[in-house]
Amino acid sequence: MGCGAALGLSAPAGAFVLGGEILQQTGNGSFVKLGTDAPFAVGADTFDTDDLYAFDEDQNILLVEPIRVDIGGGDLGAIPAGTVVASHYVFFDSLNGTQYGYVDFDAPILGIAAQQETMAATDFLANTAVTYLSLELRGLERGDQVWIDADDPFRLWVYWAGSSPGDYIRVFTARSAAAMM
Repeated sequence: MGCGAALGLSAPAGAFVLGGEILQQTGNGSFVKLGTDAPFAVGADTFDTDDLYAFDEDQNILLVEPIRVDIGGGDLGAIPAGTVVASHYVFFDSLNGTQYGYVDFDAPILGIAAQQETMAATDFLANTAVTYLSLELRGLERGDQVWIDADDPFRLWVYWAGSSPGDYIRVFTARSAAAMM
């Protein structure tokens, strides 16, 4: 798999992360969908809250090379070239908490980059309005779990503990119908 080339199709503004909820936690956070109209930074303990965050990255990008994923991606653990994907960033940047919750998307989840290597290889899908800090510390730590709901492929489940620097993943969904409008 190559360096992650992609061809942009269309990326009008819209809501692609639909919502989420924390069902159990050791803090008192809530789900927050971050807008990317104003620039911000993520990583390096920039949030330090008990909230579950998500924001949209590049939308409806045609992959010209396959991308490897840690979760999903079929038998090969990859999303094949020729697939149109939307990318989303989900994270928990707590001082010392745990969360069990979910994030819903407007299209089925194709795969998840949950380790530093797969996240770095897919940085070409990052949101240019966002500054990503501590790139070498992204991904999940031992004991953290994320999974695609077997009955609802539009839903991502998370069960993770956050401290410094937090937990960060990239979620790839199928082409966003909302982005095409």
